[in-house]
Amino acid sequence: MPLPTGEVIGILGDNLRLRGSVLPLPAKVATKWTEGLGLPRGGATVLYTGMMYQLIPYIEGLVKAEVKMGDSWMAKYTGLGRRVNRFVNVSAFMARPPAAERARYDQVPINVVHLLRAAGVEFGALYEDDLYSGALAYDLGLDEVVVAHAKKVQAVFSKHGVKTVITIDPHTTHMLRSVYPKILAGYDVEVKSYLEVLAAKGLGANGRAARALSGEVVLHDSCVFARHEGVVDEPRELLAAAGLTPRDPEYAGRQTWCCGGPAESLYPAKAAANAEKRVAQLRAAGTDAVTMCPMCFVNLSGAAAGTVRFKDISEYLREAYSS
Repeated sequence: MPLPTGEVIGILGDNLRLRGSVLPLPAKVATKWTEGLGLPRGGATVLYTGMMYQLIPYIEGLVKAEVKMGDSWMAKYTGLGRRVNRFVNVSAFMARPPAAERARYDQVPINVVHLLRAAGVEFGALYEDDLYSGALAYDLGLDEVVVAHAKKVQAVFSKHGVKTVITIDPHTTHMLRSVYPKILAGYDVEVKSYLEVLAAKGLGANGRAARALSGEVVLHDSCVFARHEGVVDEPRELLAAAGLTPRDPEYAGRQTWCCGGPAESLYPAKAAANAEKRVAQLRAAGTDAVTMCPMCFVNLSGAAAGTVRFKDISEYLREAYSS
């Protein structure tokens, strides 16, 4: 059985309010991906991760811990756990993914850096000031906490003179581009997904890959990208220009089927069932699938259990476009 929903939401909200993220990460973990890349600090244009890819191994570990606790006597002490968490970061003890797993997700922003450079884009990074966007808290209805946190992100952009933000995942894109303008006064930062930037720079429909790939891939559209941010054509253009043949499963584009996230943090069993349905749809169209969201990747690859091979779109694009 799931843990008490109100207490779980409360813990996530308390973490964002007190520690700047629903699952606080040490700065050295959150910024590990920047090592050796020589990215300028700040500037008018920055690549912004919102810590989404870095957080996924921890979220996955937390969900596994929740499932175990929900089936044990410890579930009735969730309220006490929340009170303790206000003073000690309890989640740090519940989710400790191995270094190899963290490195797999760190590879995505590294891929994006190389792709943007291949496209001739100049940009910096915010390092320890690259804050979580508040996406999960927003999805859970923690409005007051989200507004307070969004003001901190806005202050960071102002501090570093940021005018344009290039995002990596759909949830951070949606928060910074569509939600923040509604809840923050004077917020005027331009926000673009790196997929939109790459397509606009000519790596899309008319671009030429440095190393042409081949084969068919099934594209899983992110709900947030497709339904809320209109990022539908760009992934297909980029994959096709890389030499691949993108195929659509049943329910694609703006009618895409959800991977099950972010409900996994509250209802793991329901999220897993939804992911299994989506995997069946993808499997019917092919065995090599492409995701563009860390939540989609972890939920679907876990549900597939090896029956479908999943890669983040950045892996394919870097292989094709980076010399």
